[in-house]
Amino acid sequence: MMLPSAESEMIEHLNPIAARMMLAAFPEHIRAAFERRAKEIDYPVEAVLEIAIAGFLDGESLSFIDCKPRY
Repeated sequence: MMLPSAESEMIEHLNPIAARMMLAAFPEHIRAAFERRAKEIDYPVEAVLEIAIAGFLDGESLSFIDCKPRY
């Protein structure tokens, strides 16, 4: 069994630059809520955005209630 490399693992996550671009398009109160949540759980804001989107699209996906995923 071959373990994924760091490079291939990064491809599976939302790009930090793309996340910032998406966040910039949101109203200030939504952007602030994402940033506040990221700080509360000590995650990068792109991870919080990714988890929120995944939870919306798939009710069985990893959520904020689940164990802290490796990011």
